[in-house]
Order: sequence, then structure tokens, then C-alpha cells
Amino acid sequence: MSSTLSKRTFGGLKACLFAMSGLVLSASVAVANPVDVSRAVEAAGVDVGTSTIVVRRLSDGQVWISNAERSTERFAPASSSKIPHTLIALETGMAGPDTLFEWDGENRVFDGWNRDHTLTSAFRSSVVWVYQEVARRVGLTGMTEWLNRFGYGNADTGTEDTLTSYWLDDTLQITALEQTAFLERLAQRELPLSEATYAAADTIMQSDAGDVWTMYSKTGWRFSRTDMDVGWYVGWVRCRDDTYVFALNMDMPDQSYLALRQSTSRAVLDAVGAFDCQ
Repeated sequence: MSSTLSKRTFGGLKACLFAMSGLVLSASVAVANPVDVSRAVEAAGVDVGTSTIVVRRLSDGQVWISNAERSTERFAPASSSKIPHTLIALETGMAGPDTLFEWDGENRVFDGWNRDHTLTSAFRSSVVWVYQEVARRVGLTGMTEWLNRFGYGNADTGTEDTLTSYWLDDTLQITALEQTAFLERLAQRELPLSEATYAAADTIMQSDAGDVWTMYSKTGWRFSRTDMDVGWYVGWVRCRDDTYVFALNMDMPDQSYLALRQSTSRAVLDAVGAFDCQ
């Protein structure tokens, strides 16, 4: 095992031990024993050995997990960090859902990025240049302070040189367990944020809905020219009577794996009854 991997795993393991020793991530809810959902992951077409998913039901603390060891390993969050970054933009007053970010005319890799965007459209289209502008406006100190308040992974933003890349270049890192802990606080409105921020975030982050449930989520793609790409899908499903938070990460040997982030997560959520609201 490389020293880098050891450090990442050790940092995540501390979080895992804290969480799994009672998973007292909010209030004093007792935790049922974690249930292995490896079969559901495999049935969705994903290798359990190179992926992990954590699902937590907030009413009773029940946890479902595959590859518990990997759930303690930190990776760059890539665009899944647009969740905390959006919250920071909203809470600081730097931007609202309809704030316009004018395109600078530079053609980037995805056609959908090459136009003006609001904060809402930038979140949903995962527009990196908009969030780089958010980081510039909030500043290194501000971004670091907020990530620490959120308890978001290692909360490391690096230096001024990494201000617009720290969530992509392995400076900022987070585990799947840490993602779910953060998302639980967000879903239960336990972060140090105003009600206006929560309301705006709900609108921006909503990705799907049924008759009695609503999903809020974000993908992430940590792209590397030298190492294995890592994909993320994180969020929460809010039902009439319960909430399920989830975080998946997986190795992605090529772009054909991109769609598996969401389809696998949905398959697991369906298997654990997250959409079976009464």
C-alpha cells in the first residue's frame, strides 16, 4: 500500500470508527447493524471491490453499505463538492439561485458550459468555471473556514495556487462515510446556515421527484491523466415520513462507467425501500 493511500485510508478510518461506533451523527438515534448491499451493487453492473456505497435512514440510523473498507478511503470529491460550494455562495450572499455568471468566451470541453449560467444551471450542468469564480470571490480563507464549519472531509483548500482546483486535484478529499455525515446535517438543517439558504438549496439541488418523495443529488467525476478516474453520486431522498442519505464512489476505467454512478445508486436505494414512502 502506498503512503498516500495509507494516509487517506487512515484519515477515513478515524471517521468510520467514530461513525460506526454508534453512528451518532445527529441526536441520539440508536443504530442498527449495517446491512451488506453488495448483491444489489453487483446486480447493477458495478464491481464491489472497486466501489462503495453508504445509505443511512435517518429515522432509526439503519445503515446499508457495500465495501466498508473503501467507504473509509478519501478521494477528491470533484463536482460532488458543488453541494457545499453552493451553500457557501448562498450563505455569504455572494450569489443567489438566479445570479448570472457571464461566460468569458473561452470554449471549454463541454458545450453546455460555453454560455452564461445562473448558480442553479451551473449546479445542474456541473459547470466548473462558475464554481471557480465562486471560489475566487469567496477567497481561500473563506472557503477553508466554511468547509471546516461543515466538517467536509479534510477541509483542505491548499494555497492561492490551488484555489480554483483544490476539489479536483486531490487537495480536498473526503470519504463516502464523511459525505453521508455532511449530507445528514444538511438534510436535517443542522448546518450553520439560514433558512433562506436551505430553501434556495432545496430548489437548486432537486434532481428528481415522485408522488411522495423528492431526490436531491450531485454527481462528481475526478478525472486524472495518470491515475484511475473516480466517480461520485451523493445526495438524499426525502419521503413523507423519512429521509435516506447516500454516497457512492467507484473506479471508472472509461467514460462508459459515468452512467453507472446514478443507476447503481438508484438500484440500491430502491432495494432498501427509499422510494417506498407511505
